[in-house]
Amino acid sequence: MRFPTLTAVLALSAVALSACGQGGEQNAGQSAAPQGAAQGQVWAAGSSTVFPFATRVAETVARTTGGAPAKVESLGTGGGFKLFCGGAGKGFPDVANASRAMKKSEWDACQANGVTDILEIKIGYDGIVIANAKAAPTFNITREQIYKALAAEVPQGSGFATNTVANWSDVAPGLPNERIVAYGPPPTSGTRDAFVELAMEKGAEKVPAMAALKASDEEAFKQRSHVLRKDGAWIDAGENDNVIVQTLEKTPGAVGVFGYSFLENNLDKVKAAKIEGVEPTLANISNGSYPLSRSLYIYVKKANLGVTPGLREFVDGFLSEAAVGRGGYLIQRGLIPLHTEELAKQREAVKALTPMTAPKS
Repeated sequence: MRFPTLTAVLALSAVALSACGQGGEQNAGQSAAPQGAAQGQVWAAGSSTVFPFATRVAETVARTTGGAPAKVESLGTGGGFKLFCGGAGKGFPDVANASRAMKKSEWDACQANGVTDILEIKIGYDGIVIANAKAAPTFNITREQIYKALAAEVPQGSGFATNTVANWSDVAPGLPNERIVAYGPPPTSGTRDAFVELAMEKGAEKVPAMAALKASDEEAFKQRSHVLRKDGAWIDAGENDNVIVQTLEKTPGAVGVFGYSFLENNLDKVKAAKIEGVEPTLANISNGSYPLSRSLYIYVKKANLGVTPGLREFVDGFLSEAAVGRGGYLIQRGLIPLHTEELAKQREAVKALTPMTAPKS
């Protein structure tokens, strides 16, 4: 079976954004407002997973306050942090949307560029899913098998060799006899970061030679376990997860890697694999039993609160009862809400405007 190359990334919700007056997506190196220009609306940039939640908050806040809707851009978590940490002026975002926690290197970049007091706000949970077309074979796969299928190099003898395994059934008996082709997010994506940490790295730990490498040289272990194949088995599919869903419909032998919310919104088109026997459901992700569970965040420049019109309302909107209470509009869109105690903790942190401390790594 031949698989088409993914050649275009569609703009997620471009029509909706245009209708509500928000700007379209930009490259991470571009800024919509030049230095010194008035920034009359909230600007949030980053994770493609958080993007649909942020746009929904922007629309709701604008409707209830009558102010200009926030401009929300999907650049990937890494791209969002790069722009957010680029400076404290008006030409940089107020908010970074993230599908993973900020790294120490990103924190250092922020500090170096005058972005000091930063609020870290956890807004909910998400799971990374491995999905394929509804009519395709059903997967029940382990993290070790994911590593063996998608790692660029695998242990062989006393060293490493290029991974040439062709079919899923060659990885382990019982897996579908389909060619290994996985469409997933690019290196700038927080979903990609979480996938290599939660699936590839954890799977590599189950391989004796890799476990030994971790014990002797953890940095080398991470480098080996985080590198994905470049021979067509893994295909970077851009920051728009809807494109991956569309591709899976056309190529039923392929699998895709994206966030749970996109699965929730496309259950008529795709289905998710079980990971080590556990289905990606709201309950399993919320209680942590699903192996590829993660937290979602927004990062806010404290200095911009009270300066950028509508920023406080935008931030409060993510944790409001209307958004994350029973039947809340973000839950309806696929966000898995925080536990009651965690939600109260995050609300208190926002109320107190408590800045985050430096990440450990």
